Formats: sequence, structure tokens, C-alpha cells
Amino acid sequence: MVRRATAVSLACLLAAGLIPPLPDGSAAGAGAALRSGGRAGGSVRGGQHAEQHPRHHAGQHAEYRAGHPAGQHAEPRAGRHAEPHTGQRPMPGPARAPVPRSPKPEDVAKVVGELGRRLAGVTPPTHITVPTRVHVIASGPDRQVSEETVKAQIEVLNAAYAGKFGGVDTGVRFRLDTISVRRSAAWFTDPVGNEKVMKKALHEGGADTLNLYIAQLSELMLGFASYPYWYAGAPALDGVVIDWRSLPGGAMTNYNQGFTGVHEIGHWLGLFHTFENGCREPGDGIDDTPAEARPTEACPQDKDTCADRPGKDPAHNFMDYAHDRCMWEFTAGQAHRMHEMWAAFRASSAT
Repeated sequence: MVRRATAVSLACLLAAGLIPPLPDGSAAGAGAALRSGGRAGGSVRGGQHAEQHPRHHAGQHAEYRAGHPAGQHAEPRAGRHAEPHTGQRPMPGPARAPVPRSPKPEDVAKVVGELGRRLAGVTPPTHITVPTRVHVIASGPDRQVSEETVKAQIEVLNAAYAGKFGGVDTGVRFRLDTISVRRSAAWFTDPVGNEKVMKKALHEGGADTLNLYIAQLSELMLGFASYPYWYAGAPALDGVVIDWRSLPGGAMTNYNQGFTGVHEIGHWLGLFHTFENGCREPGDGIDDTPAEARPTEACPQDKDTCADRPGKDPAHNFMDYAHDRCMWEFTAGQAHRMHEMWAAFRASSAT
């Protein structure tokens, strides 16, 4: 399975008609200038977000656990992130269940360009506290996830974003406001296929509120998430879905330290995978995450897939696909990008 569940891609939402296309002009000019995740007008590495690894979002950005098809935004167990799928992916032959997809490579520059325009004259916050509402989906009378486990996941989030495992303190913290339990066998076993109805019934708050859904994804998916710039077009679908077995102490071998949640929420805050666009510009749009040709599998000690580009692969970055024990950092550029995306798309003044 891929590590990160892939969130549903921007392309997927565009196809579903849920959000307007980004201006074509955003890809070049401003896009190339924001590559670093630094301020608008700075140089950009330009990366987008699509995952297909055991960690990937359904319909949005979904991640698969182990192997994941290139160019997809769902993450298998080997790749974590998947995005909520807001519409069935058109496929020939018999009808199939919704599958998370990822943004197209060119979307990175477009998003970065739009970010540059939105940030004109705006000063991003230095600290962000995210109101968090957790929705535990249970298959029956006996719930799979206790309140203690939910609180442990929130502790992991706060430690990871504070740089306590490594990397920088991003200045982002999560405040657990509520934990609700909804019993539905259908939602529990197929949160991707039931995403619309589930989120319509449970979603709370606005663009600045994280709705974290905990259910059971397929064997090839760890979770999926939505991006900040999708909110205006589909506010009810905003949020992150993760597999309950990926929570701290869970049953998902190699993915049970709570880092699937860290990864998926990174997408929700506006980060793309570190391997976005491979060795090509604009990459993931962040200057201090070296280019990476393909997702990291397992726990390599030395990986350099873009030998002609500066730096070795960011294999230990939370936005890659390594095993949990080998992920431990966000970079300063990623931290700044989260604050930029917050100011542009999630702060109350931006909505």
C-alpha cells in the first residue's frame, strides 16, 4: 500500500465542475516566481500536490500504501495521501468505485501564480491555531477508535508541526474542539464512495476549521485530503480522511505512528508532495525541498534520484512516502508556504 493517501486532484474537481479553473496566465510569471514557498514574488520551485501511495486521498488527494501509479493523486500505503473524490472518475467498462486522483503537473505553477496575486499587500500570519473537529466513524456499536487515541493523534500533529521530531517549528498548532462518533457501516468501510453524503452530514465550521474523519480505507489507501484553494468551490467537501489503523499505536505496520495524519493535513494546509513534477521545475513549489524523481519507499538512508539537481532527495520529509519511522521533518520553506496558503485561502478574511 502506498504511504500517503492521495487527495482528490484539482483536475478531478475541475472535471466535476466544482471549482472554476485557475487563470491560464498564472502558470508562467508569478508561478515561476513563488517557487520557494517564500513570499509572493520570490522564486518558486512550483510543486503541486498529487499522491498515490498507500497514503492517498480519495477524490482529492489520496495516498496509497505501497505502490502507486505515477501521476495519480491517491496514495497507496506506500504513498500516503489521497484526496476526496468528489465525482466518479470516468473509466471505460463497468462502473467502478470512485478513485482519488491528483493534480496535473502544470497545476503547480498555476496555483503558485494565483497565490502570488492573492498575497499582494497581505502579510501572512506567523502563528496559526487550527480549530479541529474529529469525526470518528464506527462500523457498529463497538467503536474502533477511543478518545484517548484521538488525543494521541492530536499530540503527534502538534509535535510534528512544532519540529519536535526534526526539522523546523512550522508555527502551526491544532486545537481539539470536538470529537463526535457516527455509527455507519457503509461510511466506515467506504468513506470514498460515501464521501459526499458523509461530509454533508458531519462537516462543521468554515475554511479555517479542520474536519478530520477517521474511518477504514481500502488496503491500498491510507488517507485523502482537500486543498485550501478548493474550499470556495466545494466547502462541504473540505477536510481530511485517514485510516484508523494509521493512528498512533494502530495496526498498520510501518504506518502507525500518526504520520499519515501529519502528511494529509500538510496537503490541507497547502503543501504538495516533495516529488511533484519529478526533476522538472517547478517541482513542489518550495525552494528548500530538493527535486525528487519518484516517491520514497520504505526507509532508504541515501537517495538521490535527480543527480543533476542540487541536494539529495528529501526522503525524510513528511510530504514524501517513507515509512513512519523515517519521516521527521518539514522545511522552513514549507512552513512559510503553509502560512501563505492560510492567508490566501483559509483565513476568515480570505473567504
